Amino acid sequence: MLIELDSFANLMLALPRFFIDQPLVDGAELALPFALARHVKVLRLQPGSPVSLFNGRGGEFLASITHIDRHAVAVQVGAYNPVERELARPVTLAVGMPANDRMDTLIEKGTELGMSRLVPLVCGRSVLRLHGERVEKKLEHWRGVAIAACEQCGRTRLPSLESIASLATWLQTLPPPGGDVRWALSLSEHAQPLAQQTTSIASQTSPVTILSGPEGGLRPEEEALARQHGFMLVSLGRRVLRADTAPLATLASLSAMSNV
Repeated sequence: MLIELDSFANLMLALPRFFIDQPLVDGAELALPFALARHVKVLRLQPGSPVSLFNGRGGEFLASITHIDRHAVAVQVGAYNPVERELARPVTLAVGMPANDRMDTLIEKGTELGMSRLVPLVCGRSVLRLHGERVEKKLEHWRGVAIAACEQCGRTRLPSLESIASLATWLQTLPPPGGDVRWALSLSEHAQPLAQQTTSIASQTSPVTILSGPEGGLRPEEEALARQHGFMLVSLGRRVLRADTAPLATLASLSAMSNV
């Protein structure tokens, strides 16, 4: 059964929300994975409690808990709500990975603000450099951060998380510019004000890619290389923002435009 009422969508947002990576069908009964079952118990939910389920492919399902014991939690899937809470345009964040836990914050807040894709980059000034098994472990951890953010903010689609790449390698994978918007955040005197650029694309839904450097920003030669691949240098003003703040500030401006 399809339900499209705004009141129903608002109700769903108020319920505990869980991502489950499997097909969902109205009327199906299923056992929750161990991690989700543990979360249900932490929240002290009971049989009969309503919850919202989504699998990252769009829309969400009303469900109810049917059974709880020491080892498992079962739910019955109910009505489907085809709601979409994405931005009007897809926005990619291509970021020189900040160090410490700042990348976690960037992914969490970027997901909340609506980024559709994240590309973690190694740049000339990068402090965080991952190799071998650490790469896969970090990517899996970041995916968990994005899932938790989707559960919190109401998104029903997960942002795509790309593999870690060097800036030069990633730029080589891009198609020729045309029909999309490419911004490289810069402190250069030649950079265009962000407000001017957001105004110029306000009526468009073209995809936007925001390239931002690590601590210390992009090197001049990296900015030049980005410009060769269709990126315009964009400035956020006279203040120097942190590596995790700058791309989020830019994304927030686009998110606000989509929600007007």
